[in-house]
Amino acid sequence: MTGPAKPIRRCSPRPLLLATLVLGGSAVLAGGPDAPARSPEDAAKVAAVLAPVTDFTRPEPFEARPAGAATVPALPGADAFGLPSATLGFEDRMRFELGDALFGKLWVAAPSSTRASDGLGPLYNARACRDCHIRDGRGHPPEAPDDGRVSMVLRLSLPGGAGPEGIADWLATRPDPAYGRQLQDLAAPGHPAEGRLEIAYDEVPVTLADGTGISLRKPSYAIGAPAYGPLSPGLMLSARVAPQMIGLGLLEAIPEADILAGADPDDADGDGISGRAQIVPSAETGAPMLGRFGWKAAMPTLREQAADAFGNDLGLSNPLRPAPWGDCTPAQAQCRAAPHGQDPGLRDGLEVDAESLDLVTYYTRSLGVPERRDPAAPPVLRGKALFHDLGCAGCHRPK
Repeated sequence: MTGPAKPIRRCSPRPLLLATLVLGGSAVLAGGPDAPARSPEDAAKVAAVLAPVTDFTRPEPFEARPAGAATVPALPGADAFGLPSATLGFEDRMRFELGDALFGKLWVAAPSSTRASDGLGPLYNARACRDCHIRDGRGHPPEAPDDGRVSMVLRLSLPGGAGPEGIADWLATRPDPAYGRQLQDLAAPGHPAEGRLEIAYDEVPVTLADGTGISLRKPSYAIGAPAYGPLSPGLMLSARVAPQMIGLGLLEAIPEADILAGADPDDADGDGISGRAQIVPSAETGAPMLGRFGWKAAMPTLREQAADAFGNDLGLSNPLRPAPWGDCTPAQAQCRAAPHGQDPGLRDGLEVDAESLDLVTYYTRSLGVPERRDPAAPPVLRGKALFHDLGCAGCHRPK
């Protein structure tokens, strides 16, 4: 199991930020940012679980069930990440199934006869959340230069710009004036897509410690056939593969204080790791919050993460991203003037209303974490020992 990374600005990936405190086969989930202080008894139990491992000859007592009572069976096949948390009751299971349906829903461009599903784009990256989060797992980049983009996006930024109020040391960037913050390589009929993600690989030879020679592939990215004018000089490209979805509710349950306790911006402990918390603006609260979600921890809550994905990836308006044109910029006048799915008499005048956004949020929060396979196997235990010996646990905290 991988756990909450020592917070590092610029590169704190969501899938590695997973933590559960397990006692006697049940999970002690420590609530959200405003969780009450633990009692001395609970604090002692938590400290016992989080104590550094010293015995690598056998698994720790809780290791086979990384989500405690919420752990689900490890199913073979492609649906291993699609089960609901084992602790959901009947009514919660219904909410989960409704969220699952919305997560896999195929949206269409407006206007259409299916008014409950229109509003896609006009510029977009996918028609459904699950197009990128394949079977609730991670996506993958194109395997060859002539493959189309698969379950990944290309983020765009330029250096400079104004930082959010109240956040020190913010690394300010700004969107491309024509293409925005993300390359949308798909478009509704009558609209040109922004461009084509192009990827090339260079083979890099590497010699391992035992003399074995291997070859690694180093990717480079470019935008082909830009349709809305030239790209800005100095444009920075950041490829993002869709991460897996399990464990996100556990991350959201960790109190801010527990994550911030791992921050060490000046390397006061001398371990060579200068972890920094990512503090980000919140669209819901209007105040700075701890970033937890996204490859660079840019979103503070799962609801904001879902709203941002609906707006950027699918071009769908929602309570936190009310513009019906998604990431279309003022320079893309045709896109902004296109028909949309906002109807005053339907879905609160949005393309994704608050109820639908909440159901998708609940679904992503409640996906079950599978039990570990073979935690007592000698190769697994040897890998665990090496993980600690090499210092990996200094950033990727395993519990």
